[in-house]
Amino acid sequence: MIVAAATSLYIEEKIRSLFQADSLAAHQYFNTFHRKDGLGPEEKLMLAVLEDGISCFQKYLFAQHKGERRLFREAQDWILEEDKEEPFSFENICEVLGIGPNYLRRGLLRWKQKQLARRRKAKAPKTASANHLQLVADGRRDKSYNL
Repeated sequence: MIVAAATSLYIEEKIRSLFQADSLAAHQYFNTFHRKDGLGPEEKLMLAVLEDGISCFQKYLFAQHKGERRLFREAQDWILEEDKEEPFSFENICEVLGIGPNYLRRGLLRWKQKQLARRRKAKAPKTASANHLQLVADGRRDKSYNL
């Protein structure tokens, strides 16, 4: 009982660290799990499946190649599906490991939204600059344009 509670607290602490600043890389986060003894072989397998799913979700968010985009879609579908029938569903794996599936799912979706917002923000100045140049070019063609 005490070991199960300690393992559960340990896993909760590690999950919370997933949603810290981006300076914590996914591989750093998952390496901390591998240091923890006490997980049985089934739990280790489930943890590896969870790690791979989250890794594909994060690594291939902006993938350009067809195969990598497929990996992202499959990982996202797996994370979003609320299936409790399949033994290796996201929901079941989280529950076996003592992780709240909805908590982790919300955190991953928040992470995705931040990444998408950063990408839009990074692309915005280029678009604004191009629009400004287009306005200047259009203005020069328009004889009624006055400075």
